[in-house]
Amino acid sequence: MAFWRSYAHLVWTTKNREPFIQPQIEASLYAQIVKTAGELGCYIHSINGMADHTHVAISIPPKHAVAYVVKMLKGSSAHFVNHILRPVQYHFAWQRGYGYLTLGQSQLPIAVAYVQQQKEHHRLGSINGWLERYDDIDEETDSLPSNTEGPSPLKENVAIYQISEELPF
Repeated sequence: MAFWRSYAHLVWTTKNREPFIQPQIEASLYAQIVKTAGELGCYIHSINGMADHTHVAISIPPKHAVAYVVKMLKGSSAHFVNHILRPVQYHFAWQRGYGYLTLGQSQLPIAVAYVQQQKEHHRLGSINGWLERYDDIDEETDSLPSNTEGPSPLKENVAIYQISEELPF
């Protein structure tokens, strides 16, 4: 087995940002996500969210692509809600796509605390724009629409990395 350390912050939303994650299913939903992650060899450091989205601080082994893990977590949890918990008021579904941010080991405790305090952050309006998805960002682009207030897709004010026509090797 290879030695690895991998930390990430995942975020995904319910279909059309509907408030599907109600208190009566929240704990069971999150337990199912943790169970599926364990079956994949992943470790969930923290999981929490709001009625319309979920945050997960996770370690994903290098044998799995992030997209595969997210697909399995979202798919199994939606199936679990619809076929086991069976809320009669609605059909539970996740929105297409997800957010994925890599973390260093020293950033993990900060991410875990942010995830654990999700409801408090939303109540106080102290959310992190990099971790909360904007509804009108096109999934196929890397930029925010010009009318969206929020973080720039670039950390720097201008792109500081220049790609040359010549390869250095």
